[in-house]
This record gives sequence, C-alpha cells and structure tokens, in this order.
Amino acid sequence: MGLVVAMAATQTEVAMALTQRLSPRLAQKVTYEQLPAVTCDYFTLRNAGDKVVIGGNNANAMAVGLNHYLKNCCLTTVSWYADVPVELPSVLPPVDSAVTVRARVPQRFFLNYCTFGYTMVFWQWRHWERFIDWMALNGINLPLAITGQEVVWMRVWKKLGMKEDEIRAYFTGPAYLPWHRMANIDAWCGPLPKHWLDTQVDLQKQIVARERELNMRPVLPAFAGHVPIRLKTLYPKADIRPLEVWDEFEKPYNTYFLDSEDPLYTRIQKLYLQEQTRLFGTDHIYGIDPFNEMSPPSFEPDYLARVSRHIYESLRSADPQAEWLQMGWFLYYQRKDWTPERAQAMLDAVPPGKMPILDYYCERLEVWRLRDKFYGQPFIWCYLGNFGGSTAMQGNALEAGERLEKALVEARGSLQGVGSTLEGLDVQQFPYEYILDKAWDLGMTDSVYVARLAQRHVGHESMPARVAWWALARDVFVHTAYTRGPQFNFVPVMGKRSKWSRDEIYYRPDRMVQAWLTLLQQPSVTRDAMTIDMIAAGREVLGLAFAKAKVAFDEAYQRRDLTALREQGRLMLDIISDADTLAAHHPYCTMTKWIELARNYGNTPELKNYYEMNARRLVTTWGGDLDDYANRSWAGLIGEYYHHRWQMYVDEVIACVQQGKEFDQKDFDQRLMQYELAWAESTQPLTIPRVTDVLAFSRHLATKYATLLP
Repeated sequence: MGLVVAMAATQTEVAMALTQRLSPRLAQKVTYEQLPAVTCDYFTLRNAGDKVVIGGNNANAMAVGLNHYLKNCCLTTVSWYADVPVELPSVLPPVDSAVTVRARVPQRFFLNYCTFGYTMVFWQWRHWERFIDWMALNGINLPLAITGQEVVWMRVWKKLGMKEDEIRAYFTGPAYLPWHRMANIDAWCGPLPKHWLDTQVDLQKQIVARERELNMRPVLPAFAGHVPIRLKTLYPKADIRPLEVWDEFEKPYNTYFLDSEDPLYTRIQKLYLQEQTRLFGTDHIYGIDPFNEMSPPSFEPDYLARVSRHIYESLRSADPQAEWLQMGWFLYYQRKDWTPERAQAMLDAVPPGKMPILDYYCERLEVWRLRDKFYGQPFIWCYLGNFGGSTAMQGNALEAGERLEKALVEARGSLQGVGSTLEGLDVQQFPYEYILDKAWDLGMTDSVYVARLAQRHVGHESMPARVAWWALARDVFVHTAYTRGPQFNFVPVMGKRSKWSRDEIYYRPDRMVQAWLTLLQQPSVTRDAMTIDMIAAGREVLGLAFAKAKVAFDEAYQRRDLTALREQGRLMLDIISDADTLAAHHPYCTMTKWIELARNYGNTPELKNYYEMNARRLVTTWGGDLDDYANRSWAGLIGEYYHHRWQMYVDEVIACVQQGKEFDQKDFDQRLMQYELAWAESTQPLTIPRVTDVLAFSRHLATKYATLLP
C-alpha cells in the first residue's frame, strides 16, 4: 500500500513540493532531476544558468541534496519546528562546485517511543508536516510511526469481548501512552478520551502517507504480548501473567503479558495487523518490544527462544513479508540479566535478517561488540543523546562520531544503518544532524563541520561563533546523555543534590563559561539557531552559578549564619528568575508553548483542562518515582514551579535557624509534594517575562554574575 502512495507523484515533484513548503523563494532557485537507481542512495548538485540543479535516485536523496545546499551554501539550519521559518540569505547563491555524495548505509532510523510523549504528544498535522520534511532533509528513511495505534487496539479488544469504557480505562492518558505501549504502565492519568481516539486516525494516515511519499518505510507497531487484565476473565484458560512493577507504580497501574505460545496470541496478532493494515497500510516492518525495562516471566534460554520464535511466527501468519524491528535498549539497560546465552537464544530463534536490531545507546556502549554482532541479525547504530527531554547541553557528539566511523569499518556486513533514538526534541539539533550526516560520504573533518555549523547558526562568517562552537563541541558536548539540568530544576535537598540532579559535571566549568562569553562577542543575534545557542549556553552557566550559591547557602545553615543565609538565598532566587527571563527569548523554551499545544488539542473546556493536566504532570511529578525526571529549563516552569519550590526551601531553612530548629527534610518533602501535585492539576495561566534582545540580556547576566563564574 505504501508503494501506491509513493507513485502518486514523480520523485522530482515530491522533492519540489517539499521545497515549496520550506520556502517559495527557494523553490524558484532549485530544480530537480531524476537520476538512475543504483545500489545506494545518492545525490548531486550542480549549477545550470541561474538555477541550482539537485539530482537524486529518489525524493529522499534529493531532499538530502537540498539540505546540503541549504547548510553549506545558504548557511541556514532548517528547524524541526513548524513555527520557525527557513531563514535564507537575500540572494540565493550558486553551488561552489559540482558534487556527488553517496549514502554509506541503506537505512537511516529516527525516533524513540518516548519522543511521542516527551515532545510529539499534542502535535497536529502542521507540526508533523515540518518534522517529516526535516527527517527527509536529514535522510531518514526508517521512521518510527506509532501514532493512532490505540484506535486499532480499541477495535481489537472490542472484538475480543471488552466494552469501550473498559478499554479506555486500560489506556493511559495521552502523554503517557509511550510507556503504555512499551508495557510499563496501564491506566495512569486515564481514561483516554474518545476525542483523542477520534482525532488520531486521520493524523496517522497523513503521517504515513507523507513519509511513504518521501521514500520512507514507516515502522508500525505490532502485538508484543501486552494485554488488559480483563482478558483473564474473558479467557480464563489464557496464559496471562503479571509483569514486574515498573518504577514503583502501584498495582492498579501494573501490566500483564500473554505468553506467545498461547493460541490467543496469534489470534490477537492477526486481528491487530489486519485492522492496522486496513487503516494505515504496511511496509512490512514492525516494532515489537516485549520486555522493555521489564523482566520476562522466565530467563531460561529455551523459554526466551520459544517466545521469540512464536512472536515472529505470529507476525508471519498475518504478513508473510514481515520483519521484526527490535529495540535493543533492553540488551543495554538489562545487560546483566540478558547474558550472551539468553540474548543469543532470543535472537537466534528468528531467521537471520528478519530481526534488525536498534543498537540503542552506542555513544555509551556498543552492544554489538558485546553480543557478537547480534548473532547474525543486522543492526542499526544509534545515538541516543537525550533522556526525558532534558534541555541541558549534553551528549558526546564528536566522540560518538569517532565510534561510528570505527563501527562502519569493523561491523561491515552487519551494520546496515545509522540512526538516533533521542527521547525529546527540545534540545539543540546539532548532535543529531551531525550523526545523521555520518550516514553520507561527505568527506568532512570535524573541525570543518563545526566551523560551518557556527556559520549557519549566525548566517555569515563569525569568528566568535566559530571559536565558541568549537569549544562547545570539543569541551562541553563530551559526556553521554543522562537525566540532568541545572540544580534549580530539581527538588531542594539540604547538603546535596536530589535524585536526578547528578553531582558530577562532566565538562570543565571554565570552558563552558569561556565558550558562552565568546558567543557574547558577536555584534548581534538574528538567527533562530543562534538564539537557541545563547539560551542553552546561558542556562548552563546560570546553573553553575546557582550550584555555587546553593553550596554557600547550605554552609551558612551549618554555621547558623542568618546574614549569609539571606544573602545567598536572595542570590539563588535571583539566578532562577534570570534563567526564566533568558529562556523566554524563544517560544520553544517556554512552558506556555507546551501548554498551548495541549490546550489547542482539546475542543471543549473539559478536554483542554485534561490535556493540560497531562502536559503539566509529565514534565513535573511524572508518576511512580520519576518526579523531575523530565525536567525542562523552560520559562514559566522555571519562574513559577521551580522558583516556588526554592522559595519554600530558602524560607524554611531561614525559619529553622531563627527558631533554633533543625531542618527536617522529610517534613519539607511532604509539604513540597502537596504543592507539586496541586500545581500539576492547576490550569492557572503562567506569566512569562517580557523580553527584548537575547544578546543584550546575556551580556547583562555576564556582568551581574561575574564573581560567581569559574
């Protein structure tokens, strides 16, 4: 079915339509030509009169060629956000010389289950349309496409005897659906509204149609074994077992697994794939992840082999051309349990080539090296780069690039793709675009790549931007991703940091500060990408200043020094307020944008409030033991939620000293939790600071906090 959609227009027409969406003026400058099909994707660039001619073997390769022209000739970065226009020079230049660039791998993967919660949950078609164009520009041809699956499940569970209200209560709220889909939790923040189900079908149809048009194979979901506990009543002989508790969620939210050997399993798989194919078509590749962060009912190799074999056989019974794309996160995250013998048992049970593996977190650990290249199954080398949608500057991009270069040589034959499995998009695009560019034979050194990155973030040659970005790439983006952010994003804890706020700073703070101060030497900031740079770097530096003030505050408490406590407390709260104002300089660095997306998805006051509750909870209290896991340095969230928590802490500590009492962390945490839960349920509008010039404000901060900077 996907091929029929792709044939609706010629490849050059598809590429031109993408160009027109980005900029009508750009569409007048470029033209496209269809090149012969060969064994790998490739594109060409050349001049013909006043036109830039972009050739490619398909529309996806042509889009990569267009992006090559935009980045290297027009000095512009296309944002993955629909609200950000493509910023072009007043005169569109010719190409410097004719080029031919070939893909080094046939498959380029993108997305993560979590991204559909941490970023995309309330997207409508206009948001998806730009994002799919961005994926094409960056060569993605294997995107995860899991929108709308609850509509399919609704129909399947009804056919098996469940009522609609039971099914909607089994689903989580929309922001938590990724973790329901991965069999981690049921019912949390549900029931799922009928409105949500009604709007997702048409959206998914638009998503997969556009992806196929751009030569992508959408990876649709299939049945992995996760079932409602209600089926145990309806089918008492079915082998349904509870899975372990995930992240301390209580029993009503626990999940259940139907053994793949049970006859009901194959029946459910067929029902699901038939209904999904009728609605959304198929490209015969399915994401199935039965034990993500969950232990299987048994770790016996024979059992794991049987589960794997029967899952694959159930797929084949519904789709003889089926491939099973397996997320390899469990082989990293639970690697002590998934010993070589157990991993091989699961992977060997599927015919070679029919179970491609996403090696999920290669910038930290390349599992293919530990598990014998996945025992004959092909794999895609993935860069994760982000957990929880954290907005901190992190991810060892250049080191990851070196690892990938070695893997392309040492795993040749098994390594069939490059991809990224980031959890959230509210970060800088640089690390992900850098890794995806590695899928093409650009022949560009890191120093040249980063210099051109700086140029396009500014829009012209800028020595301060080049120096600053080389320092950031070399000295700041040096450690693998983990959940972090400035300390003011996290629950206040006396004498130390909270659970998710790590003590370690994996870069030299003085290098971070120097890079930021170098960015401030520019005469002006006009580009969207550089505005984000200024905010991201400034938040990082303010986080360093806050950590220093927090240590001084806690030490003053130990001395019972009221004067110092008041001084350091005011300083901490000032830093938080200034971070709030800094973030307000870009809409996608604000909590109001996130809430606006949620509320705009609803069509009644009740639904708008419900969707807002989902949005607020996910980035604050989350659920289980994940409080602050998805923290964000966003205006509004910083200035209201985080600021209030730290105001409570400062006031409480000072009051304790005044009254001669010891600070009681447990009592404080209980009162703090009451505030957090009330805030997450609130629909009171947030106040965002009024802003003018991000560069001028950043220079003001550099002067104001000069004595606190390393």
